[in-house]
Amino acid sequence: MLLTKEQQALLDGREGEVMAKVVRTLVMYGETFGAERMVPVTSAYGHTVISFGLGVMKPVYDLYDTLLGGKLPQGQKFTADPRPLDEKVPASFLENLVFKKFMYSQQERYEAQLRKLGVTGDDGYTCACYMDQVGNTPKRGEVLSWAESSAVVYANSVLGARCNRNSGIIELMGSIAGFVPEFGLLTDAGRKATWVIDVRCKNRPEPQLLGSAIGMKVMEDVPYVKGLDKWLGTELDEGAKDYLKDFGAATASNGAVGLYHIENLTPEAKDFGESLIAENARTFVVDDEVLEQTRRNYPVIWKDPDAAPKLCFVGCPHMSLKQLEDWTDAVEAGLKGSGLAQVAVPTVFTAPVPVIREFEKTPYAARLAKTGVVVSYICPLMYMNNPLCKSKAVITSSNKLRTYTSARYYTEADILAIITGKGAAK
Repeated sequence: MLLTKEQQALLDGREGEVMAKVVRTLVMYGETFGAERMVPVTSAYGHTVISFGLGVMKPVYDLYDTLLGGKLPQGQKFTADPRPLDEKVPASFLENLVFKKFMYSQQERYEAQLRKLGVTGDDGYTCACYMDQVGNTPKRGEVLSWAESSAVVYANSVLGARCNRNSGIIELMGSIAGFVPEFGLLTDAGRKATWVIDVRCKNRPEPQLLGSAIGMKVMEDVPYVKGLDKWLGTELDEGAKDYLKDFGAATASNGAVGLYHIENLTPEAKDFGESLIAENARTFVVDDEVLEQTRRNYPVIWKDPDAAPKLCFVGCPHMSLKQLEDWTDAVEAGLKGSGLAQVAVPTVFTAPVPVIREFEKTPYAARLAKTGVVVSYICPLMYMNNPLCKSKAVITSSNKLRTYTSARYYTEADILAIITGKGAAK
């Protein structure tokens, strides 16, 4: 790899042994993927996927102590994925004991490390850091050093920034050094689509199902999606961005997509059109039958597949302000139709702290509270990593949460029917 004089000096130890190891790690990472040079990180903030103080992660805490003891130059400030704990979220006495005494016993120590390393603050814990209320919204063309698959794919696709799918540790080192190896999605060639997705659904496809079907087909490749603008339009309004947030998270977790192009909608697709499609790109036709087959193939891994739901999570990735408001309207209408005052299943909507704060300023917050729905900043995935949840009948509209945990997936319409007492469609 060809380094600048400044980068070579850091590698040679000008700023100490710890900084030299940081740069050496980035060089080894880049050389593994054929990078020929480093490029500057140009975004204002980084983002790390590691936000949880699991007791078994001692090597991570030791590494962070080493970084903090190395007197490193001040790197980027960064946001982090959601916290794993919130007392408002329903949990049994035994679950709380497991959370606090065994699973996340290092949470306070770890958050203290994050503060010293440069986390933006207590409001900076969310997987949807790119939302306006959070403030970590990179501009088109900016180079990022981020981790968190759903945030990376959103930044690349909807915002037009440039970032590879990094690990949490690599992300932090890129933020500290201020540069990252140039390969993959940081290059023009790496952003070419090697799949053309032809969407032929009769109605607007469920974003979580469509993203799942595409992700499992293309895996880590870049898809160019045709036909979706029929329902989303050609402007990235709030509704389109919310759809693509959830769609992208499913492509990234059910597959390994780091970038997608939506014809006539996402920035690069609007500017360059089909010139983004690589030669010999393969085609995948998605219709209603494909989506239904995708849904039917999801395993149900509850101890009792016929159990009644005990808990519902909506918001993985975190919900936007518009989604909180729209779901409030929908839950109220559903309860009115079934004659219930409150939801039939304990339900948690998750969102970033700054979004919750804005939501609480609106009349919607009091209305939603009356339905019994809890609004939390928690990471549902980290909650579900509790081993006791494996025997708990948890439902969700998130394909990401379904993929990584024992939660059972239902469409948004079915989730709404279940929690308002009408039951899911067969």
